[in-house]
Amino acid sequence: MAIAIGGTAVVIGAGIAGLSAAAALSQFFPHVIVLERDELPAGPTPRPGVAQGRHPHLLLVGGLRALEQLFPGCGDDLAAAGAVRYRVSQDIRVEQPGFHPYPQRDFGFFSYAMSRPLLETVVRRRLAQISNVTVRTATRVLEIVAASSGSVVQGVRIENEDKATETLSADLIIDASGRGVPTLAFLKACGLAPPQETAIGIDVTYATAQFSIPDSAPSDWKVLAVMGDPRGNRSGGGVFPLEGRRWMVTLAAAHGDKPPGDPAGYMQLAQTLRTATIYNAIRSAERIGDIERFAFPASVRRHFERLESFPRGLLPLGDAICHFNPIFGQGMSVAAIEACELKKLLTARSGQADPLGGLAAPYFAAITPVVDTPWGVANLDFVFPQTRGVRPEGFEGTLMFSAALNRLAAREPEIHKISTEIQHFLRSTAVYRDPAFMQRIQAEMAAMHAEMQAAMKPAAGA
Repeated sequence: MAIAIGGTAVVIGAGIAGLSAAAALSQFFPHVIVLERDELPAGPTPRPGVAQGRHPHLLLVGGLRALEQLFPGCGDDLAAAGAVRYRVSQDIRVEQPGFHPYPQRDFGFFSYAMSRPLLETVVRRRLAQISNVTVRTATRVLEIVAASSGSVVQGVRIENEDKATETLSADLIIDASGRGVPTLAFLKACGLAPPQETAIGIDVTYATAQFSIPDSAPSDWKVLAVMGDPRGNRSGGGVFPLEGRRWMVTLAAAHGDKPPGDPAGYMQLAQTLRTATIYNAIRSAERIGDIERFAFPASVRRHFERLESFPRGLLPLGDAICHFNPIFGQGMSVAAIEACELKKLLTARSGQADPLGGLAAPYFAAITPVVDTPWGVANLDFVFPQTRGVRPEGFEGTLMFSAALNRLAAREPEIHKISTEIQHFLRSTAVYRDPAFMQRIQAEMAAMHAEMQAAMKPAAGA
């Protein structure tokens, strides 16, 4: 353990965010207690507290590396448990408008595909090896308790596994509960303003089925993504390999279009996507279990970094700060990276006289750039006219930049690698502001504009 900065830390929630936070805190507190409302299964079984647990979850390369920092050897454990190793982007077939498929190139880094329950099981087992961490299940958080001095956390009141009420003292509480209700309630109880929120209403619905991978499965991809066209067929889908030689196949639609949950309707939708690749892959495959559906109304970001003051001894993490359109597969990776940022910050402050004093401001400053990158991706949902919310200023320019980058990356492996590294949280978007890089993007945008002008001329003369 590094220098202890307190006696007890409490983490609310035992999802990937909470497990990651507990590992980060274990080096600074003699006692770390994780509180989880669910009864946690011994093996990789979906649980009620993870509403999307029966649907695909991506672990981006940056997220895998963050988990490796917190749980060294975690990747090897995933592989041993049956997770499927895939190369980015060599093993990923992406079919998007204008590219069928997008170029597949080996950039020398990889991640794993697996079910969400398998990932949680592996990480929980690793956390169980840390002697000063205790996970309490079937425990409901009732409220965060303030000290008599006001907006300072003293502990948390819970309903324990015996349905009795008790209060746990804590020097630091991490709210990894998912929706951040304990944090918002505590701010209100202390008379503090809630954070401003930015929402992107996408109203996405998806239906997911599992299939046994047939012997006739394509050999040129392990992961498949078919992207919808905002100007036409908006439905899309994906195929993701799981442990046990299975595929998890998701069909998604937004803004009122809802993929059916019956087998015949599901297969019909797969057949009517922009390309037939998903349908051809699964039409002769054996389906396993029922078709599961899930609805996600909006990406929401809470701007805690804008608050003038924040309670001592409390920090939100993961979805409690920002939850993204799950189609982009960013949430788990962002949470793990935020936990690493917390660990880095506590390491830097551990030698101070009062390391927990004023912790919130530098913490929010550290994780804001982590959230900025995936939030920029979430903003692309405004390409749909029906998307609810306030479009970012200069959004049309952002779309042009994105389209130019996409075209340039398709032609030039170097640019493709850079954009992929940013997508997987391995590189900052600051590279996009490099003058030489911008010059190439602007030249591509000029070429696109010229092509559009040329395409309009026959219509103008008709």
